[in-house]
Amino acid sequence: MMRKPILQSLLLFMLSGSFLTLISCSQDACLEDTIPLLKATFYQTGSDVIRIPDSITVYGIGKENSKIYKKATGVSLIELPLDGSSESCGFVMKINNVTDTVRFTYSSYPHIISRACGIVFFHNLSSYKVSGSEVDTIIFRNSNITTSDEENIRIFF
Repeated sequence: MMRKPILQSLLLFMLSGSFLTLISCSQDACLEDTIPLLKATFYQTGSDVIRIPDSITVYGIGKENSKIYKKATGVSLIELPLDGSSESCGFVMKINNVTDTVRFTYSSYPHIISRACGIVFFHNLSSYKVSGSEVDTIIFRNSNITTSDEENIRIFF
């Protein structure tokens, strides 16, 4: 007979907010950057001088309707998303009304940001290929693409 009040009390405790707080997931908010972007700075060919294009338009190859930059002015650094489910990613870059394509090859690996933010894919650049006439050279400064605020490549034009 004594079991019934104990079971009722236990059931009442389990349904109360106290028990739910004990078994619920973390309420931490993710306040960290969770999108690794390839950071590219434009430079004058043959120098270490940053060069700002008159205008820049960038979109993924085959994604003309999803522009990352659309006729942007005053931009010396661009940030490009890479696909964690692929080993390469290509972009169309229209610099000062001249169109080039750039394809990056890379490997991806999982990285835990934090308990609240979860796992993202970081990338390690291995090579690039340019077709067109505006981009002269690309130099890798930091081939590890993470969420840090570091220049990854320099694009000379």
